[in-house]
Amino acid sequence: MNIYEILKKYWGYTQFRPLQEEIITHILQGKDTLALLPTGGGKSICFQVPALAKPGICVVISPLIALMKDQVQNLKQRGIPAIAVYSGMTYTEADVALDNCIYGDIKFLYVSPERLKTPLFIERFKRMKVNLIAVDESHCISQWGYDFRPPYLEIATIRQYHPQVPVLALTATATHNVIDDIQEKLNFSKKNVLRKSFYRPNLTYAVVQTEDKLQKLEVFLQKIPGTCIVYVRNRKRTKLIAEFLQKKNISATFYHAGLDYETRNARQEGWINNAYRVMVATNAFGMGIDKPDVRLVVHMDLPDNLEAYFQEAGRAGRDEKPAIAITLYNQSDINELLENLQQSFPPVEEIRRCYNALCDYLQLALGSGENETYSVDLGDFSYHFNVNVSTLFHALKFLSKEGILDFTDHEEAYSKVHIHKPEVNYQSIPSEFDKELVRLILRSYEGVFDQFVWINENFLAKKLNCHIIKIVNHLRKLHRLDVLRYAHKKKGFRVTFLTGRIAAGDLKISKENYTERKKIAEKKVHSVIQYVSRQDKCRNRILLEYFDELNHENCRKCDICKKKIHDNTDDFSKIINKLRYLTNDLIYLPQLEEQIPELKKENYKHLRWLSDNGIIKVNPLNMVEINRKLLNKLL
Repeated sequence: MNIYEILKKYWGYTQFRPLQEEIITHILQGKDTLALLPTGGGKSICFQVPALAKPGICVVISPLIALMKDQVQNLKQRGIPAIAVYSGMTYTEADVALDNCIYGDIKFLYVSPERLKTPLFIERFKRMKVNLIAVDESHCISQWGYDFRPPYLEIATIRQYHPQVPVLALTATATHNVIDDIQEKLNFSKKNVLRKSFYRPNLTYAVVQTEDKLQKLEVFLQKIPGTCIVYVRNRKRTKLIAEFLQKKNISATFYHAGLDYETRNARQEGWINNAYRVMVATNAFGMGIDKPDVRLVVHMDLPDNLEAYFQEAGRAGRDEKPAIAITLYNQSDINELLENLQQSFPPVEEIRRCYNALCDYLQLALGSGENETYSVDLGDFSYHFNVNVSTLFHALKFLSKEGILDFTDHEEAYSKVHIHKPEVNYQSIPSEFDKELVRLILRSYEGVFDQFVWINENFLAKKLNCHIIKIVNHLRKLHRLDVLRYAHKKKGFRVTFLTGRIAAGDLKISKENYTERKKIAEKKVHSVIQYVSRQDKCRNRILLEYFDELNHENCRKCDICKKKIHDNTDDFSKIINKLRYLTNDLIYLPQLEEQIPELKKENYKHLRWLSDNGIIKVNPLNMVEINRKLLNKLL
């Protein structure tokens, strides 16, 4: 099939979105490619279609476990075989999955970057027939990016095993430094960037300074119809704000990573299908969710950087119809942002102390623990080792960025089962209940012979009319008898050690690296503060110039542009009307000032505004050119 037939068969579309076809063509020509597409630009199509057009398997590297699972599930629903391998899986689970990539009919292998350097992955990867390496969220490979992850650097290392296979790097947000860094770190054979402008003409940005955010939120929801996402930092506040909206008869629910998988999925599906109008969520919500008709995105708290803000705000108006992104803030938000910045970088010695205390808590000997995953109760740990929970959290996050461990507070919501023998020997199963349990699993879960599959013990208990504890106990017994392999769900914080325990004196954290990273973080935080604080520049231009798009006009619809127009109403109207009736589109500046004296008022502020918005252009010879098209839009 050609790429158009593939698009039609699996996605039902008859044409590609802007830039998708060009990206796909470059990949099919074997070119390493960096594709910059804004949120909602259809990045996944760019690697899924060319991978289906060629024999072999596409390896997709992604940092988000939840997103990997969602994409695997979506591909399976379209009849496309896909599988995921990520940190936190047992050796056996990963072994079975990777074997399927060699001997099965798998077309897409989603893998977390932490898995790339494991001997198990490398040996299997060498034997796979790979047709494409796709790197999602590729800004993670750059220390200049907003979410640097050292394991991404392993991607360049694995390219040696399939040197002719092209790499497609994808991201929604990248500055000039990050663009260069991505291509260098991924060993591009030749620089090749395909970029769609980040300009979203249908999206209006606004910033509102207020001490009563809930009241403002209610007002905006009453004025602006349609689906909405409300972003907050704090999990607890997602519930409180959702309850506030419900009391105001506004349909709302909440979402964060601490909810179990079943609840998160049900609420996400309910919101997508318009059972709820408003989703109040932490930044755990939104990645990979394709809902085109979001009319409003509200940030109740300031984000850490403009990259994250741009992605989250960009979830509004994917259908290219008018939408608005509003940020609510006050001075305490700025103070909190600066305080969080300091907390995010505990002293180097404190990071070392937290690492050693964690290893002692888990009773790890020197050199042990590599690729092992442990559940950790941070409250219990901090109590016994006298470590502040916030300090510990940020220390573990920093160690994660150093590639020493992988840390997540996202709990597994389902257990997994794999029947590894091609036939079940019912004679070896001790009781009738156990036999019926195995039969129910075989009837209910497709593919259980091929790989680990998610199961729901509550579902099995209801079907067999017993308590869930009985199901768990019998599955554990069948695991011991080697009838099947059972991986019970893990709860709480999870830490996966990417290396064996390192001695206190050998734990290397570069002070230069630490200092440089802190400087980058400070710069990003101050960019956010500047974005909300400035009252003299178009919001849209601030954002676009941050991403190195320098030649855009003012949007004329953000809160700053509207305020300027409103502030200048009387004189402004006179100026526009006089400009309108000028017979020449090219006039000497002193002559223009003579004919329209209002231009000179308040230190030429009106003249500067007209120039900033492209309505007039003044050349070095003081000749003024009038843009009639833009002028008429103001009339």
